Amino acid sequence: MGIITGTLSAVISGVTFCFCSASASLCSAWCGNDKPSTSPPSAKSGRMRSVLLLAFSIIVALIFQYALAPNVSQIVWPYFVNAWTGSCANENPELVKVCSGNAGVFRASFAAFLFFVIFGLAAICKPTANRDAWPAKYALYCLFSAGFCFIPNDPLFTPIYLWVARIGSICFILLQQIILVDIAYNWNESWLEKADKAEIDQGTGKGKQWLGAILFSCFILFSLSLAGIIILFVYFGGCPTNDAFISITLVGSIICTVVQLTISETGSLLTSAAMTAYNIYLCGAAVTKNPNAVCNPKLGETSVGNIVFGLLFVVISLMWTGYSYTNDVRLGGSPSTRGPTTTNEATVEDAEEGKPVGGVVVNNKDEAEESIADATTSPASFNNSWKLNAVLSLICCWYAMTLTGWGSVDKRGDMANPDVGQVSMWMLIVSQWIAMLLYLWTLVAPKIFPNRDFS
Repeated sequence: MGIITGTLSAVISGVTFCFCSASASLCSAWCGNDKPSTSPPSAKSGRMRSVLLLAFSIIVALIFQYALAPNVSQIVWPYFVNAWTGSCANENPELVKVCSGNAGVFRASFAAFLFFVIFGLAAICKPTANRDAWPAKYALYCLFSAGFCFIPNDPLFTPIYLWVARIGSICFILLQQIILVDIAYNWNESWLEKADKAEIDQGTGKGKQWLGAILFSCFILFSLSLAGIIILFVYFGGCPTNDAFISITLVGSIICTVVQLTISETGSLLTSAAMTAYNIYLCGAAVTKNPNAVCNPKLGETSVGNIVFGLLFVVISLMWTGYSYTNDVRLGGSPSTRGPTTTNEATVEDAEEGKPVGGVVVNNKDEAEESIADATTSPASFNNSWKLNAVLSLICCWYAMTLTGWGSVDKRGDMANPDVGQVSMWMLIVSQWIAMLLYLWTLVAPKIFPNRDFS
């Protein structure tokens, strides 16, 4: 008994010391003298570490869901068992494991959600706070995750956080579709601007290479979309639900492209091609989430290889979502936040890669390095730190819903297919319908309301 008490005391003392050290480091970072924004680390460094913490939280969630939760009943401490299974009012042992697995995901996700909300508020008060004290921040997240393991499901995780995550996920899905439609338009506009610029700077006919690139990209995207539709019908067809999803995707994409070609004055063929390819991707993702093994050949045996591939795919895809949707430009950054601009829109990446930089001529290496440093550590580059944390908090809600089937307690995928489920399938296809309707609206709105500015 004395050995157990001594061990527990040592563990508690160590955790307390770690918590106090992390708190002191964070308080120093928030309240101490602020380093100049031109001092390293840069805003990009803070973003990278934030996304890595998001990836770490996803891994913790999967460990809680598929390693700890199924074996929680074997733990000899009744309080811990009741904390994880107390709200799982079901006599079916398999569904109890699903329920406790959901609870594990909620704990890891809520720890990350709370972390990003706290540091989002800190970034409002001090924009450079996102780059400081990252060892202490990781320690704080670990303490959050460990501490939440001892908090009962009811009411904090279910129903309070469950509904917070559902609302946050819907907000992120809407934001995601708006951003993707905007990306499709910006792609076409960017290449058209480069074609016009080539005509002016290099002479008549020099812009045709960019126009040719647009047509070639359209051909590639439409070809891939056609191949995708054929593959979906061949491998996932035959079930009423899958056939309906694939048919709606095909018809909707054709309608959007026809409207863009015949009615719209603002759309472009490249934008339609990009949106068609995206619609096919979402349809494919939706049908692969179908839990019916007859309709989903992706559901195979739970071998070690399938488990490793399935878990890696989920972690990498969710991490990429976190990285791509926290880009400074997508958070509303202006060109000034991406470094010094010139008349030829020279970028920091061009200087780093040794490419010719137009506009302002850099005479020597020292001036080039100074220009790069100013671009990546300018005060304006930290203005979106709170937005970064806000988007990451929404992504925490979204991945919690993705891994738990929006909190439903039913028979879903296994470790080889962690995100398979009816709710996940429907949310993906609804996301596709939202994207198609948004794009269609951008095509017809200028015709319906000719006196309004939609630029």
